[in-house]
Amino acid sequence: MSYYINKTISTDFETAVQKVTEQLKSEGFGVLTEIDVKETLKKKIDVDFRKYKILGACNPPNAHQALLHEPYIGLMLPCNIVVQELDNGKIDVSAVDPQASMMAVQNPDLASTAQEIKVKLERVINSL
Repeated sequence: MSYYINKTISTDFETAVQKVTEQLKSEGFGVLTEIDVKETLKKKIDVDFRKYKILGACNPPNAHQALLHEPYIGLMLPCNIVVQELDNGKIDVSAVDPQASMMAVQNPDLASTAQEIKVKLERVINSL
């Protein structure tokens, strides 16, 4: 079982980030955090790296349900979406598969919430 859902698209990096953010919003997610890995690695250890952003996305109703079922699930929130530029100039967008990550928790009450989030993230990725 893969731990992510992904799609490679032909667009520029900033447009991809914008499209992902818009599609997340249409599925009820907000982007809580945005980590620019390229910028961070350059600043912290003076390494040149490809364009790579991690978007921390949260769907409040689903997050609330997960927290009701598992008090420590916040350790695995928010859902991470990665937008990265590939060597060929294309953009890869990937999202964590919440069903795969929830398997580690071994709480059957999370199964339906994980499935619901996965369906939403798949729609985001597939819409690009």
